Amino acid sequence: MTRDDTRALYIEQRVANEKKSALAAYAIWFFLPMLGVHRMYLGRVGSGVIMLLMTGIGTLLAPILIGYVPLALVGLWWLIDALLIPGMISQSMAETRWRLMQES
Repeated sequence: MTRDDTRALYIEQRVANEKKSALAAYAIWFFLPMLGVHRMYLGRVGSGVIMLLMTGIGTLLAPILIGYVPLALVGLWWLIDALLIPGMISQSMAETRWRLMQES
């Protein structure tokens, strides 16, 4: 086994160890809907915070009927995220692989 093979195995092992769990992401997505916690878990902290703020603002403004607009937008975003979670995990793995290749 060459040095490059050993390095490649090391990188792939680290990528596998740091991989986010799809089951955990979907559990968070399902049990904490529209709070953006699943996005934060997957490393998308900024958009997760935006989702959380929109949910909070929508909830506060719901009694005067304006809040249903941001709640509807976040609800649609939340449903679309069900399809985006596998891609977010793949992108996270690619970023980890790239970072580890740059370190060596």
